[in-house]
Amino acid sequence: MSSSTATARRLSAAALAAAAIVGAVALPASAADHARPDRPKVEISAVQYDSPGRDDRSRRSLNKEWVELTNTTRRTVNLDGWTLKDEDGHTYTFNHYRLDGRATVRIHTGEGRDTDSDLYMDRRNYVWDNYSDTATLRNDHGRFIDDASWGGHRHGGGRHH
Repeated sequence: MSSSTATARRLSAAALAAAAIVGAVALPASAADHARPDRPKVEISAVQYDSPGRDDRSRRSLNKEWVELTNTTRRTVNLDGWTLKDEDGHTYTFNHYRLDGRATVRIHTGEGRDTDSDLYMDRRNYVWDNYSDTATLRNDHGRFIDDASWGGHRHGGGRHH
């Protein structure tokens, strides 16, 4: 094999390697151009698990125990069929509710009249444990969306609010 043939092969190999590197670097940029739009993001933004004052199971006391959800996007999110659940299995299911973009809704434990900014579980007992619990939000397909934990929670993961 002549030295000119060997040099040509080396140059060809180097060109192919350079093209592969350029292609690999360019791929993420082109993939990012065609990325799916962000899905609406709803998060647990605050929890009042220990209602202020005496725990006397009055309507007023029960309604001072709540979980807040915030839609961090500009788009309205349909929460119909979504669930909010504690570690003991107490579950609130959203029924025909849409959370506007950049809006917050407070879900109270007790009884009351639902509005755009306040929903009621209509329970006569406290849901959220004062010492240790986790509030878990799932969508209408049962997929995990967010959670918030406090105290020595029994389940792993979660953020503390």
